[in-house]
Amino acid sequence: MRAGLVQLNVTDDPAANLPVTLAAVRNAVAEGAEFVLTPECTNALSSSRNHQRSVLRHEQDDETLAALREQAAKSGIWLLVGSLGLLTNDADGRFANRSFLIAPTGEIAARYDKIHMFDVDVSETEIYRESAGYRPGHQAVIAKTSFATIGMTVCYDVRFPHLYRRLAKAGAQIITVPAAFNHITGAAHWEVLLRARAIETGCFVLAPAQTGFHAEQHGKGRRTFGHSLVITPWGDVRADAGIAPGVTLVDLDLAEVSRARARIPSLHHDREFTGP
Repeated sequence: MRAGLVQLNVTDDPAANLPVTLAAVRNAVAEGAEFVLTPECTNALSSSRNHQRSVLRHEQDDETLAALREQAAKSGIWLLVGSLGLLTNDADGRFANRSFLIAPTGEIAARYDKIHMFDVDVSETEIYRESAGYRPGHQAVIAKTSFATIGMTVCYDVRFPHLYRRLAKAGAQIITVPAAFNHITGAAHWEVLLRARAIETGCFVLAPAQTGFHAEQHGKGRRTFGHSLVITPWGDVRADAGIAPGVTLVDLDLAEVSRARARIPSLHHDREFTGP
């Protein structure tokens, strides 16, 4: 199985971002990718809630989702739309941060709403309150495909290892971590967190990322870390996309999953304990 990780530098304009995303997906397919993955916030990144309310759409009306479903069907590929910001009918008006797995027919095979919200003070000037705009999900998701069982996560989820262990014990062989990772925390923690999740679960970890400075017409803009990564079940970095937008290709051999788990069968070594 050849996977293609798409690294993007989106703006706050979904209409302008879509042609760039589609071109990258087509490039991955042209290079033989059968499973293509895009990052978190594929449709847009914006720091303005008012602007988001004006440009985001409900799932059934989202043009990015419709176009990517059409492209998946046209190319006959599995496609992970890392996540889209979507309107909801929630009374408080918060959005969904939703990841989609698209089958080669163009049908939606699985949906996952990001569970853990990025509410942190990285520094005096880097303050994030994701939960102010987005409602958290509550359901962990695995999806069975023709080539592997996939566990779906998004970005800040990577700091919560119990979620990944649950996915692996439920049968996941590949875990996806699409992200728009902060550039400060990314430099410190991105690779080590992803490697840890792979080692703990014996899964391939595929993490397509946003990169660079994201210009906004209606906000201050923000910077993301880039470095889309593919981590093997043994914890090795198989591919690193660096900081430029583009496509990173990697061939996956799922036999590596069973080999890693046979060497360190920790998924079967849980023990009950008391305290603290």
